[in-house]
Amino acid sequence: MNNRIFIVAHAPLAQALKACAMHVYPECAHEVLALDVQADDTPEQSMQAAQQLWAGVPDGDVLVLTDVLGATPANVAQQWARDRKAKIVAGVNLPMLLRSVCYRHESLEALAARAHAGGTQGVMPVGSTAPQNQTGQRHAPSHRDHQQ
Repeated sequence: MNNRIFIVAHAPLAQALKACAMHVYPECAHEVLALDVQADDTPEQSMQAAQQLWAGVPDGDVLVLTDVLGATPANVAQQWARDRKAKIVAGVNLPMLLRSVCYRHESLEALAARAHAGGTQGVMPVGSTAPQNQTGQRHAPSHRDHQQ
């Protein structure tokens, strides 16, 4: 059996991430659930929404992906996961989610590690072929820009 994935994030991030992942893995729509925590919802309302979303879903292992550690979505995710066999990874991004969906058949422990690796490896500086914010000014060869 595959692990389920639960995205809990500030609205509209959770649903947007799920939509992107389902574009790549449409067969996984029932294994990925998403909860957008609205700006004006109380933690209690968000917890109730999480419980309603999971009503009728069979018990099993769950990887919970949330956006900002310490924010309401992460706090709700932690409270929701307390009585379940779940692992939580904060800092969700699309590479993390795609890696998680791809490897959802692995053990929950391995899946959480893959999610973390996918998220961190998916963040990297990208070189540009043309300098940005050019002013059109040319400096003399002896001129040195201040480096921070």
